[in-house]
Amino acid sequence: MRHPSFVWGLGLLLPALLAWQRQQAPGLSNSTIVQVKPAPAPSCAAAQGLARVVCLAEAFKATLSPSQLAEAQRPYTKADAARWSNFPQQFSRPQRVGIALGALTAPQLAAAKALLASVLAPGVPNEGYDELEGNLVADNYLGTATNQTGTFGAGNYYLALLGTPSLSGRWELQYGGHHFAFANTYQGGKTAGVTPDFRGAEPMTPVTDHGHTYQPLEQERAAFAALLSSLSVAEQAKARLTTTFRDVLLGPGQDGRFPATRQGVRLSELSTVQQQLARQAIRRYVDDLDPATAAPLLARYTAELPATYLAFVGSGTMGKDNDYVRLDGPSLWLEYSGQPSRDFPGTVHPHSVWRDRTTDYGGQ
Repeated sequence: MRHPSFVWGLGLLLPALLAWQRQQAPGLSNSTIVQVKPAPAPSCAAAQGLARVVCLAEAFKATLSPSQLAEAQRPYTKADAARWSNFPQQFSRPQRVGIALGALTAPQLAAAKALLASVLAPGVPNEGYDELEGNLVADNYLGTATNQTGTFGAGNYYLALLGTPSLSGRWELQYGGHHFAFANTYQGGKTAGVTPDFRGAEPMTPVTDHGHTYQPLEQERAAFAALLSSLSVAEQAKARLTTTFRDVLLGPGQDGRFPATRQGVRLSELSTVQQQLARQAIRRYVDDLDPATAAPLLARYTAELPATYLAFVGSGTMGKDNDYVRLDGPSLWLEYSGQPSRDFPGTVHPHSVWRDRTTDYGGQ
């Protein structure tokens, strides 16, 4: 019988070993993974909306070997849906499910990216699909700078299909890795939920890959900073929290733990211009989605703006250690937190999470 400490130590070692094996095995480098472009299956060209997403999911599955398919396609369970994180895979507890991008060939990856691109906004710098790619580039930079490419980098992001993609049943498209996660839940041929959704980036400064420069979370930071700078002294006093927040409250493993009492200043007490600045901050997240999915969400959050609360602590610039801001509405929960970087001392990088009080995990 193994000693418990041995079993625990093996549990920590095994994920790192698997990451090392992926790094050593012949395949696509982290840099090459970024350069592979989405290649939608021709058979899906005429499909629209969710039918196109389902078609591209099946086309991706068709590229996989039986063993790969067993990793990528799993039955839908809430437990697996909740297995997302903003940490690298070997430090995530529980670990992500799905297949790693680093385990795919170039054609398989092109099919996977076509699926991911189908649910994200196209062609907008640092938003939607471009933001996803920017996160991969930033993580490649982090892995190279720290000599930890087995921990950080594009090969360490996972794609999972929970439940069978269809226009009838319940299923989820799940994607994530270090500083990035999204979970789109579909039920009865409709989008039932698009949260939890986590966004971060390290470093926060611009990163460039093959002539394309990314700064994935700068527009979000700037939108929150503009909103907070619009507050008068009296409004700032009402919105300011007394507690220091060193991270987001509702990150991984914190499902459903919304505070019972909303804090800060109610947006109905602010001007129309200020409410529109709040809406712009919300749009930085909602507009990451494909336009057809984003529109009804933005309309709901806009209608609920007067009953939404703004709270913050820190400098208000959202660029300093422990800067924190929150929008808390009848449905919307949005947090942004400035984190000190251990790998780039003296710098700050963001953690941010978007939740929905009624439709997280599709309302489960």
